[in-house]
Amino acid sequence: MNELCYSGAKYETIFEKIKTDKVMNQLVKRPEFKATYDNYIGGKFVAPIGGQYFDVVSPIDGKVFTRAAHSTKVDIDLAVDTAYEAFKTWGKTSVTERSILLNKIAQVIEDNLEYIATVETVDNGKAIRETLAADIPLAIDHFRYFASVIRAEESSIAELDSQTVSIALSEPLGVIAQIIPWNFPILMAVWKLAPALAAGNTVVLKPAESTPISILVLMELIGDILPPGVVNIVNGFGAELGRTLVTNKKVSKAAFTGSTPTGRLVMQYATENIIPVTLELGGKSPNIFLKSVGDADDDFFDKAVEGAVLFALNQGEICTCPSRLLIHEDIYEKFIARVIERTAAIKLGNPLDRTTMMGAQTSLVQKEKILSYIKLGKEEGAEILIGGAENHMEGDISGGYYIKPTLFKGNNKMRIFQEEIFGPVLAVTTFKTTEEAIAIANDTMYGLGAGVWTRDAHEIYQVPRAILAGRVWVNQYHSYPAGAPFGGYKQSGIGRENHKMMLGHYRQTKNMLISYDKKKLGFF
Repeated sequence: MNELCYSGAKYETIFEKIKTDKVMNQLVKRPEFKATYDNYIGGKFVAPIGGQYFDVVSPIDGKVFTRAAHSTKVDIDLAVDTAYEAFKTWGKTSVTERSILLNKIAQVIEDNLEYIATVETVDNGKAIRETLAADIPLAIDHFRYFASVIRAEESSIAELDSQTVSIALSEPLGVIAQIIPWNFPILMAVWKLAPALAAGNTVVLKPAESTPISILVLMELIGDILPPGVVNIVNGFGAELGRTLVTNKKVSKAAFTGSTPTGRLVMQYATENIIPVTLELGGKSPNIFLKSVGDADDDFFDKAVEGAVLFALNQGEICTCPSRLLIHEDIYEKFIARVIERTAAIKLGNPLDRTTMMGAQTSLVQKEKILSYIKLGKEEGAEILIGGAENHMEGDISGGYYIKPTLFKGNNKMRIFQEEIFGPVLAVTTFKTTEEAIAIANDTMYGLGAGVWTRDAHEIYQVPRAILAGRVWVNQYHSYPAGAPFGGYKQSGIGRENHKMMLGHYRQTKNMLISYDKKKLGFF
């Protein structure tokens, strides 16, 4: 084994060089924020009834940059009541009208793309090149996708006999409770808002308390496009508001994205009034590189290396993060050396710098959680290939929450392989056969995402079919098109996001069974 490659010593020096390199500094101007942000209820910003606010900290520098409404039950109830009244009208709007409004929203977001992207970077800490190139463009596309889909839909009608016709109609559910995570503050909101609104529902949405500002800034831009009360945003702490929102008797459905333990609670809350739930939960996604990947050192091999390093996208704070790297033992040394090299080349720095490739972890709590798992990996005896420590920044961002991308070599029984870390930590292992790779991949309580890389046409189909996950990327990773269904197997969730099938999660079916026969049945 090449000690230089696997010790990580060579690459630590590269990290330091990257950290101090100031040649390519392209800082985006930080937006001005209001001193406080209220809830958005009934088409206007409304102060929390209790008058309380909480500090909002930017992960970039660890400093408070504004305050958000610290809401209570009375604020939730007001928002739900408002949405309930708005549904009486919005639920009856034509498909054409809803489509036009969703397209208007998409256009406003596109017109303000850089501003919104910058706000989200300050709020969340992710690199601005990601918000500019992925998060916000995807949000735009989701609104346009659902605006288009609903124009092409048709109900079904069947003649059961010469005198009887069955008509199946889709109707909106009513008020939808939506609880979104902090890793994609705008995109996760849009994933839920676009289909819910397209289906004719109204919404009460609670953002994550660590990233509450992005969606409020968005509502400042798009709020007047929708009728008052159709979308309502209530900020506060999930532990205080989650149950109150989901169990409100005027709520017809709950949609949640977040951790599996919290998802269990949301599901329990929904049983109180017997309402449906959609849950998009945690993951521990395997990324499998089969033997044929190493057959040539070509463009595909280079693409595969990048596919492995995509664990660092969004600082690893993605539920489908390819956090388990499975490599065929015959190509391991060649492949992992390139992965380490590519990981070392990740430029770390100010997330507002357009050249920064990986930004800050979203919160101090999350940074400390990730560091605790790095410590655990060392204690479990896993070998550090690169990283393994906090990344101390200098200057204005010295107080931010930064961690070096980290690779561990170990086995699938270790906790760092089994538990969701939600950070830039990659657990690496090898396999001898395709069957063993599949067994390792499926040896997890999760089943959200997975990746398969191969040059073999048979494996391209057969291996993904054998993996117990709702989405399997083949010879790619981390693409999230609006028209492809996304969701989990096992404890990774219930239901799907995206794709036109998502509309079904926000609707109920009414059957009209019509008789044209003038004659009675004859029973009475």
